[in-house]
Amino acid sequence: MPKKTPASQQAAAGERMIQVNVRLWTSNIAKGEGNVIPKHAWTSGVVRMETNPTHGIKPRNPVPFHTLMNLSAVIERVLIAHGIVLHLSPRAKKYMATK
Repeated sequence: MPKKTPASQQAAAGERMIQVNVRLWTSNIAKGEGNVIPKHAWTSGVVRMETNPTHGIKPRNPVPFHTLMNLSAVIERVLIAHGIVLHLSPRAKKYMATK
């Protein structure tokens, strides 16, 4: 049986987008406890979803990544875990097949 598409609904300003948050670790770069070097970070961190009541998104535990090379895979894993369905943009449709 095919999945039903939910009905559309009004969304308040600020709740029309789905936000994925990427956080980079900054600890242990600067000398001294609790110190950071501004604009310096490791190539690892966590990915999490932001709360959005209109979309029914409640954040789960952040998912870690250990290299920027696997960041896109972790973002994909977080989107799937939250049940997010992505649609191809007009530009992506130019070079991606639908079947």
